Amino acid sequence: MRPDSILIRPARPADAEAIQRLYEALAPNPAIRVLPERIAQVDADPNTELLVAEVEGSVQGAALLTLCLDVMFQNQPFAVLENVVVAPACRGQGVGSALFARLEAIAWERNCSKLMLLSSASRSEAHAFFERLGFDGSAKRGFVKYRRALGGAAKR
Repeated sequence: MRPDSILIRPARPADAEAIQRLYEALAPNPAIRVLPERIAQVDADPNTELLVAEVEGSVQGAALLTLCLDVMFQNQPFAVLENVVVAPACRGQGVGSALFARLEAIAWERNCSKLMLLSSASRSEAHAFFERLGFDGSAKRGFVKYRRALGGAAKR
């Protein structure tokens, strides 16, 4: 696939169904539901970017970038990548590289001190890809506590 055939752009509410299919392929879970109105809210948030990779008019990848305000390095934020996915049929064809290039550019343009991501422990092919892009999987150790593991919705 030619790099110029991959369009990286902000997600639009009309992309909800395509993004949902990508997320379901990444982590099958009946609770996954991508709402068009939530995509609109994310688009309006100055510290969050939901980008999609479009190939021949079809959404084939997505990733969420969140800029987190920090106090450690004066006014430098740090960035967290989440829900990174490329359609299985497009993996190894430059879609993920194009998506990451844009995400990284946004993080560095916004003066982030670092770019972090978590990945399921079993996704060794994805880990190798992240390392090829310069991410260091041995620099830190990630920990996750899921709300649903606490027995459902938290009380408000």
